Amino acid sequence: MPDYVISCCSTCDLNLEHYVKRNIKVACFHFEIDGKEYLDDGEFPINDFYSAMAKGAMPKTSQINVDEYIRHFEPFLEAGKDILHLTLSSGISGTINSANIAANELRERYPGRKLYIIDSLAASSGYGLLVDTVCDLRDEGMSIDDLKKWVKGHRLELNHWFFTSDLTHFVRGGRISKTAGFVGGALKICPLLNVDFEGKLVPREKYRGIDNVIHATALKMQENAKGGAGYNGKCYISHSACMENAEKLIKEVEVLIPAMKGKIRVYDVGTTIGSHTGPGTVALFFWGNNRED
Repeated sequence: MPDYVISCCSTCDLNLEHYVKRNIKVACFHFEIDGKEYLDDGEFPINDFYSAMAKGAMPKTSQINVDEYIRHFEPFLEAGKDILHLTLSSGISGTINSANIAANELRERYPGRKLYIIDSLAASSGYGLLVDTVCDLRDEGMSIDDLKKWVKGHRLELNHWFFTSDLTHFVRGGRISKTAGFVGGALKICPLLNVDFEGKLVPREKYRGIDNVIHATALKMQENAKGGAGYNGKCYISHSACMENAEKLIKEVEVLIPAMKGKIRVYDVGTTIGSHTGPGTVALFFWGNNRED
């Protein structure tokens, strides 16, 4: 196995067991809820987190700062290991700026080592799916330089499609206007969004009723996945306290893409991303057509 480190941010929305199993090193964001600050390290009970939001709590988040990145990277460089670190999409967060500042400082301290910072242009378990695929390539023996090229050449093939049944936090975050949020809530409108080629969240379509948007999301996978209805690659789903809707989406995908039966992996939307989506969001991730807009 190549002797370098794969690193990412906690906003990959996998889980602690997965990070340990795949030997992924994680730098943690922060969140604040009910006046207390926590690390986004998976230790805060996710059900308690979304329960608090449902009762009116409004969490705040903060990205990883330069000193934290230095403390995260330096032990590996000291041990003689190179690092490939993928950040949360620059279209969502400015954390890549802090990572680059830290990396520039550390390259001066460790001139013989490689420290690559790469914008994932991805989020939540889509970001996690990218990192997990990177680990597959590492385990197959790909060099860190070839892996850096691979990520930059393929990251836009990672498709993100997601919907929400609760517009509250999308209004709060400015993704949807207050008027649209009020009307949408009254009419039970569910927006379907994706992540574009700049790594930004973009509303694409609107559906009335949860069952309609779930079916539309599954159709997006059939239309855009590599091989269409014959897709047999990795597929992740993440959800924020709405497992019932996630399970409905799984069933829809399995009908349209039979090879997915029993293969879809489900994760929670973590506390950082969840602070902005709130409860009620389901996201679908797979390898597919290149994002062009």
